[in-house]
Amino acid sequence: MQQFRFISINSLAIMMLVIFACTIYYFSGFLDFPSAYSSISLVPKSRSSLLGAYRKWDSEVGCQQFRHKYKGLIRSNNSVSVQDAYGEVKCSVLKMNHVAVLVKGRTWLPDNLDNLYSCRCGLSCLWTKSPVLVDKPDALLFETTLPPLLRKKGDPLRVYLDLEPGRRRSAVEDIFISYHASDDIQATYAGGLFHNNRNYKLSSTKNDDILVYWSSSRCVPKRNRLAKSLLSLLPHHSFGKCLNNVGGRNKALSLYPECVKFKPPKWWDHLHCAMSHYKFVLSIENTETESYVTEKLFYALDSGAVPIYFGAPNVWDFVPPHSIIDGNKFKSVEDLATYVKDLANDPIAYAEYHAWRRCGVLGNYQKTRAASLDTLPCRLCEAVSKKGGTNAKPS
Repeated sequence: MQQFRFISINSLAIMMLVIFACTIYYFSGFLDFPSAYSSISLVPKSRSSLLGAYRKWDSEVGCQQFRHKYKGLIRSNNSVSVQDAYGEVKCSVLKMNHVAVLVKGRTWLPDNLDNLYSCRCGLSCLWTKSPVLVDKPDALLFETTLPPLLRKKGDPLRVYLDLEPGRRRSAVEDIFISYHASDDIQATYAGGLFHNNRNYKLSSTKNDDILVYWSSSRCVPKRNRLAKSLLSLLPHHSFGKCLNNVGGRNKALSLYPECVKFKPPKWWDHLHCAMSHYKFVLSIENTETESYVTEKLFYALDSGAVPIYFGAPNVWDFVPPHSIIDGNKFKSVEDLATYVKDLANDPIAYAEYHAWRRCGVLGNYQKTRAASLDTLPCRLCEAVSKKGGTNAKPS
């Protein structure tokens, strides 16, 4: 009897510890429980035509009025947040006609960056991860590993890239690349190389009863808490690991079979196609840092959805006029949710969030695209050429 009581006490203690641990995980955001809309039907019941919304907007507003409203942003503004990637260049400052860049070590840079580029002033630029193609590089690019501490005359220039929020220099590089305009070379996330292999079949209709697309599999506590507080107020589909309410990951592939591109399907190939069925995509950065605007926002824009964005305080320096809903501009998530619901029920007001693309009112987005990873090879090769490559003096 005494032994049984001892076992029961131990069991009770273990149970209390489990409850305590679950409570801690829940409030930290690591443990997800179904959201308020977890019981919502997985299959959207009502859909509206995006093209129909465009026609209504054309008849009642139109591009001429939209251009007048944003006339100050039709041309790229002069924001210092984005480098002028295609600014004037004096060909006479280039010391080399050909530059070869060898990418060293493990990197998340897309393989389809590897190419031979024809750049300005007749400069050719070879960017590759293959030492077979470049046995005598003019520059070595490092990302996840540090460059050599010393560089002798005749050695390749050392390039270091860091697109993470901290953007820490290696302290030994000759050229530093980051997402910020104040560094040697800026590389934004706005280009197409991130998603060249994805399915670009975009839906012409939008779900009316399930408004928001959300997908995240890195459950950062702060981001999770914010998403949970907003999504509890809006009908949504959550497809990732965090706050999943569709019965598992990759459910989008069964909901939207036309989005399957590869067999067996890849988790990433359907994102744009699936997003395109929703009026809104929730985009929350891991870190709210100046100029740190990532693919989380640009994926949504490219898919034809309206991003609900939380992140960089200067995000408007990177996106087209009237193209996103800046969540930080609302006093509360309740106010934001009310705005989203009202917008979803107003086809003309909703269509105006797409007018920038249809009317060609890009604003500073032109500079954002021009400074993307897509153009990084030529811009880096220009910088290497100006320094003279291996003939540059050791720094």
